[in-house]
Amino acid sequence: MALAPRLDLRQTQSLVMTPQLQQAIKLLALSNLEIETFVADALESNPLLEMGEVSRETASDTSAEPQEHDSAPDLDGDNALDIADHAIDPEAAPGDMGDWSRGDIGGAGSAELPDLENRSSAGPTLAEHLSDQIGAVARDPREALIALRIAGELDEAGYLPTDLLVIADELGAPLVAVEQALATVQSLDPTGVGARSLSECLALQAKEADRYDPCMARLIDNLDLVAAGEIARLKRMCEVDDEDFADMLAELRGYDPKPGLAYGGTAQAAIVPDVLIAPSADGWDIRLNEASLPRLVVNRDYFLELKTGARDKAAHSWLNEQLGEADWLIRALDQRQKTILKTAAEIVKKQEGFFRHGVTAMRPLTLREVAEQIEMHESTVSRVTSNKYLACPRGTFELKYFFSSGVSAADGEGASSEAIKARIRALCEAEDPKKVLSDQKLADLLNEEGFDLARRTVAKYREAIGIGSSAQRRRQKKLAAL
Repeated sequence: MALAPRLDLRQTQSLVMTPQLQQAIKLLALSNLEIETFVADALESNPLLEMGEVSRETASDTSAEPQEHDSAPDLDGDNALDIADHAIDPEAAPGDMGDWSRGDIGGAGSAELPDLENRSSAGPTLAEHLSDQIGAVARDPREALIALRIAGELDEAGYLPTDLLVIADELGAPLVAVEQALATVQSLDPTGVGARSLSECLALQAKEADRYDPCMARLIDNLDLVAAGEIARLKRMCEVDDEDFADMLAELRGYDPKPGLAYGGTAQAAIVPDVLIAPSADGWDIRLNEASLPRLVVNRDYFLELKTGARDKAAHSWLNEQLGEADWLIRALDQRQKTILKTAAEIVKKQEGFFRHGVTAMRPLTLREVAEQIEMHESTVSRVTSNKYLACPRGTFELKYFFSSGVSAADGEGASSEAIKARIRALCEAEDPKKVLSDQKLADLLNEEGFDLARRTVAKYREAIGIGSSAQRRRQKKLAAL
């Protein structure tokens, strides 16, 4: 076979993503904070762009999809998108954040609903709060300097994770001086800060309350036995009777295991919801949050002024390029807003039970189901639900929260994993302390209610929401009864 150079003409088809298309896809996944940064950069780089007033246009028909157009979607309050035909139950579904006062020593509690309330740190941080006190109690400038360094090393809970020898070496100070400075920090408000362990934190609070006697000291030194529910052993070690032990345990539960959290170690950015849902006379009002809507406009007068002054072809070309980029960005942001609104409206339709009755009424939902209804690709729905939040009378939730797997149920529709978790939590909270439910018993009760669950599945859900085994719960309830 002879080898020789030759020319061939071939015709092929391929899908090529333009830079603008790639950017539009990226915009879908950005949070509102990231969008603000993106818009600020665009305003700085493109002289034709400027901030305009937020559009108040609305998509007004329940059954119709938002119309495709180049302006922002209509969001007027009088004609907001109405979904379904039921009123919202204004009472939020309760959560259960495992807490110290219930005897969950060393355990991890969890909430039924995600903790997504709007948060900010308007007050002073823990370090700032301590710094204000150090100057008044330190005996000399050197102690104040070391104490300030220790205050800066504390974590958000108020604990000191850094070894004192490390601080002494870095400051070139004797260890005894660092220990004295630590004692100064531990004398500050809130009581318990500067501790290096949970035992030391509780001991500081017991001393402040004048309850740190030898019996309390032994109890605090054996928190592992408290968590294990070894009551008889602890009473022997502390040399107290039932009544005294109950008083000691009640005192211990009244202490704060994380005193620094009252001030916050670092600022937390407030969560600004992208979508707002409110009850209306005939259904749901679903609208985009105007506070999170970037509204850009093209300054046409300035464009004409620059175009008149342009003297060469390169200047005209650059000006037209800036105009094209500005128009494209405005359309891309408008399309992003319409996609978010359309997706949120479909989620409300699918999860109507949640908005009416709470998490126990959630149903299984996949990205594909929503994508098929709004005629978009599954990956688009995934991007548009990332870092986006929905505010309703039940709280603020990430849009991803409403998508979950499920199990078969008697009604044929299945039950969401979140609903199953909520039901398991309710059964465990209502159980008789003397007859704690095993995983198999929980599975039997759920099967009687129409949920087809195996014991291993129940155990998996139980562990996922931070509920201990039957043996652990039995010990905790025994402690709580004292």
